[in-house]
Amino acid sequence: MPRPLWTGAISFGLVTIPVKVVSATQDHSIHFRQVHLEDMGRVRTKKVCELDGRALSQDEIGKGYELSTEQTVPITDEELDQMPLPTAKAIEIVAFVDAQSIDPIRISDSYYLATDGQVAAKPYTLLRRALERSDKVAVAKFAWHNRERLGLLRVREGAIVLHSMRWPDEIRSPESLAPRKVELDEDEIERAVQLTDTMALDSITGFRDTYRDALEELLTAKAEGKELTEPAESGEGERGQVVDLMAALNASVAAAKESRGKGGGGEATVHEIRPSKKATPKKTTSPKKTTAPKAAAKKTTAAKKTSPGRKHTASKRSAS
Repeated sequence: MPRPLWTGAISFGLVTIPVKVVSATQDHSIHFRQVHLEDMGRVRTKKVCELDGRALSQDEIGKGYELSTEQTVPITDEELDQMPLPTAKAIEIVAFVDAQSIDPIRISDSYYLATDGQVAAKPYTLLRRALERSDKVAVAKFAWHNRERLGLLRVREGAIVLHSMRWPDEIRSPESLAPRKVELDEDEIERAVQLTDTMALDSITGFRDTYRDALEELLTAKAEGKELTEPAESGEGERGQVVDLMAALNASVAAAKESRGKGGGGEATVHEIRPSKKATPKKTTSPKKTTAPKAAAKKTTAAKKTSPGRKHTASKRSAS
């Protein structure tokens, strides 16, 4: 079991469950060091006071809150420890809600809750069974790193998981990001729905971080003194050309079906769309055109199989 990050107890009404918090995720990212290029000596970051320019040791550094550019208020760890935090050593369940009512954007980090001693086994199992049978999740408050946080408890493969959540006022409104109103044909919407059906999967457990795999191969090759190969062209030169939206959708559906036929996740269930009088391809002189890259049609499958923060990178690799 990984080293516990926090020990305390779940407060479940009058029931107390001693638990240990362990990380539910692992960071497999490849990290680099700053080095002196001449001799590969490591370069460290010095903590320097910006007023006198002197490098400081750790015992000379403390916390301060900047009220203004002219005034900073010092604060000590002892003062923070004395703050009244009723949830300092407890995960206090305050409500039970339907899982569907929780917006995923509010979830930040995830941790497993492990029993802390045999005395915790029975109440831990009781809470787990109650969550499973009620089909609900628990909303809780807990304190961590001198701050009260909002949490979510749910069951995963027999273990209770604690998700750290953001407070409601920490979520920005996307209202200003909404695009202007546009007109869409019913055929275009139905074709887009067929594309989602074609690309549907029962599980996303099979995805891998292919960028990290390629980076590991690069580092291994450099360490062994092997010659590096040039990456294939990514097709970036095709950007900015005008493509008919329906044509792009049709090509995307065809590419998704072809990918499934080559072992890209098995056969998908494709729902038949009703015939339409407008189902024939539009002429190239049609005024309803939109700007989109040609390569987007062929890259849709790879882009769908990545996280939102890495969609652009994966699209480039799939074109390669």
